[in-house]
Amino acid sequence: MGNAIAYLALLTWPLAILVMFKRMPPERAFIWAILGGYMLLPQLTRIGLPLLPDLDKVLIPNVTAFIVCLALVRERVVVVPQNPLVRVLLVLFILSPAFTVLTNTEALQFGIVTSDYTTWMGIFTPANAVIPGLRVYDSLSVVVAQIIFMLPFFLARSLLAHERALAELPRALIVAGLIYSAPILIENAIGPELHRMVYGYIQHDYGQSIRFGGFRPYVFMPHGLWVAFFAMMCFASALLHARQASPAERTRAVIIAVWLGMMLVLCRSVGPLALTLVLAPLIIFFGPKMQLRVASLMALTALAYPLLRGSGIVPADAMVRFVAGISEDRAESLGYRFTNEDLLLERAADKPLFGWGAWGRNLVYDPETGEAITISDGQWIITIGQAGWLGYIATFGLLCVPIFAVWWRYRQMPNADIPKIVGLLALLLGANLVDLLPNATLIPFTWLLAGALLGHAELQANRVQAARLSKLQAAPTRKALLATAQPRRRPAQFHSEQDQVL
Repeated sequence: MGNAIAYLALLTWPLAILVMFKRMPPERAFIWAILGGYMLLPQLTRIGLPLLPDLDKVLIPNVTAFIVCLALVRERVVVVPQNPLVRVLLVLFILSPAFTVLTNTEALQFGIVTSDYTTWMGIFTPANAVIPGLRVYDSLSVVVAQIIFMLPFFLARSLLAHERALAELPRALIVAGLIYSAPILIENAIGPELHRMVYGYIQHDYGQSIRFGGFRPYVFMPHGLWVAFFAMMCFASALLHARQASPAERTRAVIIAVWLGMMLVLCRSVGPLALTLVLAPLIIFFGPKMQLRVASLMALTALAYPLLRGSGIVPADAMVRFVAGISEDRAESLGYRFTNEDLLLERAADKPLFGWGAWGRNLVYDPETGEAITISDGQWIITIGQAGWLGYIATFGLLCVPIFAVWWRYRQMPNADIPKIVGLLALLLGANLVDLLPNATLIPFTWLLAGALLGHAELQANRVQAARLSKLQAAPTRKALLATAQPRRRPAQFHSEQDQVL
């Protein structure tokens, strides 16, 4: 899918990444290699490879950045994390899809087959009534794909752990938001046409771009929701910059923040705006300690939501009634989501450990017509349906543990000065985790944030361990000094009145 420009953009991005690493500091080049590819490369355009994942806007930046870092960056890229829990989750994340393939080799049939073409209206059109089973040799491809997804996590953990490197992330988001301002304004006026004008096709349903009397921009991202969440991250970064700016730069920083806030509003998405109402006061009025606490609460909510949802603790009906008081359309959409989640959870319960795999095998179909009657929107329900509970624990565990690790490390150091950037990045990752409940906004930049926070937590742990070790090494020296010092004379002790007289 796509014109010659789409394929040319994919094939030339490695050269652009190489130029970045030649002209920028490695941490900045790495950030822009991942973030720039997400912002500019075409959606859905892929170059197929035998037995390997397709070359697309995720694989090409991830692999190229990893190879260039190994070749050019002097700092050693450490793949194996220090945290034992993260190691276990990493192994589970990489290997569990292979077991998903091995447990889903059977074909699935939906609907009544009357001819070579059927009425199945699921993933493919025209489609077969039979969804083929997963092939055993596909297990190699899915394992490689999982490793490729994690490459930004590995690189960020090594390159972005220090505070100086972490500062590059909000700076890059502010610049990226300013760059995307022009496309957002253009598509607010003409609709989501830029992807078609540049790459030859529209990447998503045009009708979903019409919101609140205008157009929701798609630009070069999967959907308007992705653009809105991206704009929210840019606006949050600009708020922190405005708070930290010197008096001479504050006016300019405030103007940038206001401008990026306007771009967020023009994205016309309720979810990111609601998250902004939570994040903005935390960034403006509170310090990193409170921000880390709230981010940890967000991560805990995302991690526990499927259990709460499956057990019926989440008040779905009450939430729908509350939203109905604000907007009937939004309430209808939320109710439809909850209904889909119930059906998909029942489907996932048939293969709870490793899931059903891809190609629509996790969806629910009409038994007579074969038409798909469910849509999986949230990343959590997609992950449970396709990869099972083990895949869910591995994926969301790897995303949540970095927030918990940073919070715990600084909790052990009550007098430590927590960098404000750490609080901001934890909030952004926590907000992304919450957004994964209704949406599937899991992107390479999400893994980059998680890796950077994990690397920073490990760096703080190493500093604490080094301080303790230095104290232990210095302890014998103090004992030796005490041993060689002249002992104090004790005053005479009188045990009786006779002793006193004598």
